[in-house]
Amino acid sequence: MLDGRVLARLAAGRTVVLVTGTNGKTTTTSMIARALGGDGQVATNHLGANMPDGITTALLDAPDLTLAVMEVDESYLGQVAAATDPAVIVLLNFSRDQLDRVGEVRTVARRVGDAVAAHPRARVVAFADDVLCAGAGLRSASPLWVSSPSCWTGDAGVCPRCDGPVSHMGLRWACGSCGLERPPGDWALVQQKDRPDGGWSARGPDGVEVPLELALPGHANRLNATFTIAVAAELGVAPAVAAARLRGLEQVGGRYRTVTRPGGTTRLLLAKNPAGWAQVLDLLDEGPGRPVVVAVNSREADGRDVSWLWDVPFERLAGHPVVVTGERASELSVRLAYAGVPHRLADDAVGATRDTVGAVDLVGNYTAFHDAARVLT
Repeated sequence: MLDGRVLARLAAGRTVVLVTGTNGKTTTTSMIARALGGDGQVATNHLGANMPDGITTALLDAPDLTLAVMEVDESYLGQVAAATDPAVIVLLNFSRDQLDRVGEVRTVARRVGDAVAAHPRARVVAFADDVLCAGAGLRSASPLWVSSPSCWTGDAGVCPRCDGPVSHMGLRWACGSCGLERPPGDWALVQQKDRPDGGWSARGPDGVEVPLELALPGHANRLNATFTIAVAAELGVAPAVAAARLRGLEQVGGRYRTVTRPGGTTRLLLAKNPAGWAQVLDLLDEGPGRPVVVAVNSREADGRDVSWLWDVPFERLAGHPVVVTGERASELSVRLAYAGVPHRLADDAVGATRDTVGAVDLVGNYTAFHDAARVLT
């Protein structure tokens, strides 16, 4: 309030990386900061305070660091980019989330595209397999594309250029009206299944390929790591060095953390929209029959509208013992009933996990996740 240009003053003289998108911002921000040198080398808001005040605070806390990696809420990218003159803008993905706060997802993607176009000197690293993300990335003069088949295409039916129909054909997508199509990836997440370690690697330009040996689970985190290695390479860090720095990262802001409790363990997972749930369901499929506690709230930070529950393929929870809790447990219970998934209701998410013997997954949307994480810390 005292200085309207405080963010610009704090960012001056720094190399700034801005990370935005619907899902994966916090994890990817933490990964990039770690790949570029980690604590003591990089100013970052990796715990998720991603609006201008949180970014300002993160820069105030690290006045002497010349590298800054900042997660940015999609709605504030234009404002933050105007103040920080970023060297790199990372576009992870765009899907429906908090519709009552941020609006329709195509409108969000267009605003992000406007921010990209306003900063032609920034290197834009964007996801080629997300139609809306690609549309925003194409507003850059020289985007760098990251590629891996997406498990969520529920928001990818309309062309970001002409509003024509988009069709998906194997690994490709294309607009049937204007011909816009998936850009070729500069960096790709690839798998060689004959390798004993699962064979996942990040493959870049000129034949560069580095194995991904991650403690963080799942396809989404392998893709986040590929983004990280691409960004690090743009800023002068060798891909092999960046990949090595990611190996010891086991949790980010409590996400993916496993807590030991009397009688078993609880793994904490965050899922706050249909695209995020698609990623979490892949993780849950790796433990068939494992109990799952699902907690859903609808506070301001979550978005008041929980109609997104009907777009999640909860049918995939069949075979898991399921407990439902949170402020919107009744709506979630109705959705699971239509999905044919037997479940019971509980008053408290943490209490429900403590009542379970053995390993259990606790999946919460934003405030439900953080409420549980605070108790289990």
